[in-house]
Amino acid sequence: MDGRFAPSPTGELHLGNLRTALLAWLFARSAGSRFLMRMEDLDTQRVRPGIEQTQLADLAAIGLDWDGPVVRQSERASLYEEALEKLDVYPCYCTRAEIREAASAPQGVPVEGAYPGTCRELTTAEWTEREAAGRTPALRLRAGAAEVEFEDRLLGSRSGVVDDFVLRRNDGAFAYNLAVVVDDAEQGIEEVVRGADLVDSTPRQIHLARLLGFPEMSYAHVPLMLGPDGARLAKRHGAVTLADRGDPPAEVLSEIAASVGLCEPGEPVTPAELAERFDPARLPVEATVATL
Repeated sequence: MDGRFAPSPTGELHLGNLRTALLAWLFARSAGSRFLMRMEDLDTQRVRPGIEQTQLADLAAIGLDWDGPVVRQSERASLYEEALEKLDVYPCYCTRAEIREAASAPQGVPVEGAYPGTCRELTTAEWTEREAAGRTPALRLRAGAAEVEFEDRLLGSRSGVVDDFVLRRNDGAFAYNLAVVVDDAEQGIEEVVRGADLVDSTPRQIHLARLLGFPEMSYAHVPLMLGPDGARLAKRHGAVTLADRGDPPAEVLSEIAASVGLCEPGEPVTPAELAERFDPARLPVEATVATL
């Protein structure tokens, strides 16, 4: 099944990112499928010049390749706008502080972190009052607490309740959940392989894809790589990128492959060799601690 890797060009890829990219590549290549590369660069305030080139160079250095040109979300606004026009949305004027306050109130929200629906049924007078105050609204999907069940190839049966989530932010930028659903469908992605930290967003994306009439996809959320302190891998942990390590990329490839049981520690391997022996059923589901 065709797959992809879609980093945000906001910082160098760390070992955990490289491992996720390797696994996404192996899921696709071991099945004889396409592997595509996409840059999720919608958040222009956080995108750093030159990082895209560094990320692509690091992926190539460990032996990963991809089909076709690199796709950039910043060049696809018309696709997101077209999808947005097909959906039932409403303006939301809430600040983050107001959402936290409403959610923490008694009987605020049925699911922790869900939007409490404050702006869902605004009257004309309330809408006019917020507009007059100079508030710029975000656009939220009217989801109606839809419950979504799906099967994850690594984590098994999962489910989640979908709240009224943002599709376009109040600064005009399209939200990640809308962009990724449109991109995956437009590019013909059949299987999404990504970090386990994104599993909670999957019910939203499945619900949105169904509303837009897109084909169902397969999902596999792979284990995270943690720092020695048990927190998500980050620069504070030291040598976490290829440049930090200074080791030959082939050694780093062997290290990250061994961390999920794809080879023996220190065993020289290539991605092609790993693809020949790849078995998703043998992958661990628990996070692992990086050896730095």
